[in-house]
Parts: sequence; C-alpha cells; structure tokens
Amino acid sequence: MGARFDLLVFDWDGTLLDSAGAIVRAIQSASRDLGLPVPSEERARHVIGLGLRDALQHVLPDLPPARYPQLVERYRQHYLARDHELRLFDGVPELIGALAEAGFLLAVATGKSRLGLQRAFEHSGIGQCFHASRCADECFSKPHPQMLCELMDELAVGAERTLMIGDTTHDLQMARNAGVAALAVSYGAHPAAALDALAPLARLQAIEELAKWLSDNA
Repeated sequence: MGARFDLLVFDWDGTLLDSAGAIVRAIQSASRDLGLPVPSEERARHVIGLGLRDALQHVLPDLPPARYPQLVERYRQHYLARDHELRLFDGVPELIGALAEAGFLLAVATGKSRLGLQRAFEHSGIGQCFHASRCADECFSKPHPQMLCELMDELAVGAERTLMIGDTTHDLQMARNAGVAALAVSYGAHPAAALDALAPLARLQAIEELAKWLSDNA
C-alpha cells in the first residue's frame, strides 16, 4: 500500500458509521414534532452529508428561516437520544487501524459539527487514528471544496496524492471541486446510480471490498 496516495480522507456518517437510517428518522421526527411536512426517506437520505442547517433547508425549502433553530433543536434531540447506539460498520476498526499502520495520513471531512465528531471519535474508539478533520460548523458545507483544501494544506499533501472516500454525491462533488480523486461506497446514504453518475475511481458495496481496493490500488 501507499504507492499512489498519501492522504485518505473519509466521510463519517454512512461511510464509517452506520448512521444513515438514524439521521433519516431524526429529520422525519423533527418535522413531525413541528407539524411540518414529513419528508420521504429518499428526500431525507439525499441531504445526508451536508451541514445540518444546509440539509434542513434543502429538505424543507418552504420553512421560514426563523423556524430553522426550532427544527435544528428537535433534530438534535431525536438524534442524540439514539446516537450512543450507533456502531461503526463491521470491519471499519480493522481497516482504519491497518491504514494507519501502513503509514497513510488519515482525515475526516464530515457534515457533523465539531462537538458531534468529537463525541463520535470518543465513542467509536478510532479517533486517535486520524491526523486531521474538518466539520460543517468550521467550513462551507459540502460540496464546497473548503474542507478538502484545508486538510491538504494542514497535512501538506497535494491534490494528486489525496483520495476522498464517501457514500454521497456531496462527497464526490466536493472531491471534484477540489481536484481530488474519489472513491464511492454504496452501502450508505445515496443510491449506486447517483454515485456512478459522478464517475468515481470505483464504487464498492461493502467494507471488505473497500479494504481490498485500497490494498490493491492506494
């Protein structure tokens, strides 16, 4: 390993953590609490990976801006009530540990807040493997390239030596906007056809396939 890329940047929700379903349910429950139209699962899944406020604006575009704080508060209450039950996908700890041992620089670019990612790092037990991270309350939301650009600057790695790995079109578009290669996983939030339309280097259907691709190609 290590022949092609130096920096591997992972999305968190839906890529490393099995959380897409919980996010969808929290969005739907928050909408229901406030008497708002409840978005379909497909619509709610589409906004996973965006910063929370951007996600809610996309999923409920007719909501007056003055009500967004209420919706954010209800979403967080529903999500945090269950987030301690969420688990990494099977094989993720072993994969991240092997990549760190192999000498890759590892980073996270996520739609979570810094507080949310810190809590996830501590709960998951793999936070110490990552050299840097960027969150949606620190940068423009995906697909803006700021997260990737800042990570590359911090870790002194060029775009040609960086690989973005994610489960949404937002991840792949962010990589494209930053001039970075991208790898898609289809076990998370977005459907395979939508991911394929953005022409990632490959689309993997399971952590085992992702591990093998990185072993053979990264």
